[in-house]
Amino acid sequence: MITVNTHEAKTTLSKLLTAVEKKGELVIICRNGKPIAQLVPMPKRKRRLTVDPRLKGTIHGDLTLPIHPDGWPSDPRW
Repeated sequence: MITVNTHEAKTTLSKLLTAVEKKGELVIICRNGKPIAQLVPMPKRKRRLTVDPRLKGTIHGDLTLPIHPDGWPSDPRW
């Protein structure tokens, strides 16, 4: 946890944001020694895949990952 006063927060905001983003630090900003705000990392968002409900079948694996050339199906219908 990092505690800074408002002046220091203004002058080092970029460094503080990097600490929050990269290290997951919690930053408390104080005025006259009293906490008034905090910087916290945003929660990680899960990627959602929207599929047309009219499609039938099962999807296996993560469709957002790249496929290695050797990983393509050998089925000639593809």
